[in-house]
Amino acid sequence: MTLTGRDIPKLLGPLLAALVMFVIAGLLIWGSQIDADKAEQERNAATAARNQIEQRLRQVRTEEQDIKERTQLLQQLQNAGITGEEKRLDWMELLRDIQRELRIPGMSYEFGIQTALDKAGDASYAWYASPLRVELRLLHEEDLLNFLVALQKNAKALIIVRHCSLSPLPAQADARQSLAKLAAECEMQWLTARQVSEKK
Repeated sequence: MTLTGRDIPKLLGPLLAALVMFVIAGLLIWGSQIDADKAEQERNAATAARNQIEQRLRQVRTEEQDIKERTQLLQQLQNAGITGEEKRLDWMELLRDIQRELRIPGMSYEFGIQTALDKAGDASYAWYASPLRVELRLLHEEDLLNFLVALQKNAKALIIVRHCSLSPLPAQADARQSLAKLAAECEMQWLTARQVSEKK
């Protein structure tokens, strides 16, 4: 079939309609692509917001767990008597009680000046150390271990033993004068914690 000049006006209408339809189809595709991109952006924004909320929730849970653990630790310290001012009179009484209980033949001790361990900074509690030097006269080595265990168990402080030494005592001329066979010397720190506002 051949086209003639008279056929062109007849085809012009359908061609124009097809062109308009192609333009409309192109516009629809372009519009739907814009909508798809917008939906993708909104979905990404929603995902980012959800992830941010989940991250904040995890952070809050972590902070809550940290607060709970700190509260429990503080409660344990308070129950153990480690918080507050140092209790030297109680400590001295405890030393004498342990000496009597373990039947340690001789004991002398001296507490040093209490000092702050570090700067508190933003912490609500600060740690303080009271040095103690103690000299013991013992029947045998186990007495020293029992002494240290009793101290750490019963003291209203956290005790850190820095150094202990044992040495045999020279033989006594009168065996009845002393039953002790060993001399022990220990250096330790008695730690307490108190609120920064309580510091003097």
